[in-house]
Amino acid sequence: MATVGQPQQTPSAEEAQTDSQIKANGLVNIQDLHTSAAKLSIAENATVDGSTDPVKTPFINPPSYVKIPTTPSLTSDQSTKYSKLLTAVQGWTTKPSSTPNASAIPITDSDRIWLTCECLLRYLRATKWDVQQAANRLQATLTWRHEYGLETHTSEYISPENATGKQLLQGYDTAGRPCLYLNPGKQNTERSNRQVEHLVFMLERTIDLMPAGQETLALLINFDKKMGGDRPPLWQGKQVLNILQSHYPERLGRSLVINIPWVVWTFFKLINPFIDPTTKEKLKFDQDLRQFVPPSQLLKTHGGDVHFVYDHDVYWPALNELAAKKRAMMEEKWVEAGKKVGESEYFLRGGEDGGGDGGVENGNAS
Repeated sequence: MATVGQPQQTPSAEEAQTDSQIKANGLVNIQDLHTSAAKLSIAENATVDGSTDPVKTPFINPPSYVKIPTTPSLTSDQSTKYSKLLTAVQGWTTKPSSTPNASAIPITDSDRIWLTCECLLRYLRATKWDVQQAANRLQATLTWRHEYGLETHTSEYISPENATGKQLLQGYDTAGRPCLYLNPGKQNTERSNRQVEHLVFMLERTIDLMPAGQETLALLINFDKKMGGDRPPLWQGKQVLNILQSHYPERLGRSLVINIPWVVWTFFKLINPFIDPTTKEKLKFDQDLRQFVPPSQLLKTHGGDVHFVYDHDVYWPALNELAAKKRAMMEEKWVEAGKKVGESEYFLRGGEDGGGDGGVENGNAS
């Protein structure tokens, strides 16, 4: 079993040729992802549409010099607990409904592919390796994903929220985490549940773009002067925190916050009691972002070298098509490997090994 986080290789001549095809033809197709990029390393700083200066669409992959950290080996006790949880989850045929006295909801293939080896391990870590608590939280998230309507929140439904580019997926940090930019100063809609649904939608797309071996994201929040005296209501902040902490455990790698006005500091103080200690450790305020994100991956508005111009009609379809094709590649590999619960994300994202042992071998998560 290959180790999580193997470094990307220098693009080959074939990969360089594929990059030229991308620039000539636009969006990368699923065959390209299979033939030239089983590891999704098509070319250095290639964008979906081939744009360079200005950049208008997402970078397809992290650069080759980014090194994704390896995952520590499991202890004997941790491996035993993982096996116990995996056995329990493999037996699930339904998920509970949050409606009192309602019938249980059948488990779907969308649920099964989500229940990867790494997913189970994230919930075990989040519950300090309490198997029953991890199982309970996994079931709660399965229910939430169904009832919140993740699969019904289409790109068309969310599109108006992102018309100004107030959230962007662009580039990768020094550990290969995809960077999700939040720009509150570009707020363009009235407060509503769809604003929160927008963030969840972008979190899901961020996960789609994670390279093999990387399970976390980098959040970059820029409170520029346009923010003024406005701030999200406390209920919305608490709702977002609850979603992140309950249903996306162990997903935040780091959160980089810059240009913080006093009114936002006040807001942070209000929600501070609801932020868990682990999340607090990942927050960095008003620091030089180039020490966390390579300049070639960081937008100029945040101190980097990337000249990025947001054109919604170009960026939005490009992002969603790229994410959909990476999901399709994972789904195809999952089906070919036997549609197993506990499959390895590393394998599904283009890692060399995998195929149904639950992603754990000899005490290693891979």
